Amino acid sequence: MSPRQKPLFIALGVLGLVWILALGGFAIARSRKVTPEKIIAFLNRTPFQSLTTQARQDTLRRLAEMLNLLSSEDRRSVRLTGAWRTWFSSMDANEKGEFMELTLPVGFNQMLTAFEQMPPAKRRDTIDGTLRRLREAESRMASESPESTGVRGGGGDPTEQLSPELRNKMISTGLKTFMDQGSSETKAELQPVLEEIQRSMESGRMLRPRRLP
Repeated sequence: MSPRQKPLFIALGVLGLVWILALGGFAIARSRKVTPEKIIAFLNRTPFQSLTTQARQDTLRRLAEMLNLLSSEDRRSVRLTGAWRTWFSSMDANEKGEFMELTLPVGFNQMLTAFEQMPPAKRRDTIDGTLRRLREAESRMASESPESTGVRGGGGDPTEQLSPELRNKMISTGLKTFMDQGSSETKAELQPVLEEIQRSMESGRMLRPRRLP
């Protein structure tokens, strides 16, 4: 190697090392990225019912941290699986309430305020449209992956937890009253519905004119 070529080979070696480190860092970051599949695997391999009280609290916090890293659509896909429902039905009322507090999405309070300002007819359309989309999403998941949605625990389908009486109360009094007066367990069970309402409002779907049949 001539003296003139030496700097060039050193530069190429350094550049190659930088690329190797960059690719390695990308591979590590990718392996650590939280996905719905990783959360579902976590739910399936963790025996929540047999854990001690402290271990249950630590595990719930870990699950909340992972869930908070997902997009709203990915959060919904996790909550429509049988693995999630089995876990959720294993939580007691206090755990459900704490878990909801840990996983409320950013902007949730703004959504409650915006919903409060809607006329009752718009609130009704928003709630009914939300329930319809959740059922459609569940049907789509069931057709694509039947094994993922087949288990129904005490948590059940969130759309089934919204009784006609509670639906009418949400329409007439708004969601703030529900959040102030509802039990922690009921609010936690309906959190997927509340998050779907927020998702619809943020996308502007609820602000568009209603299509005529």
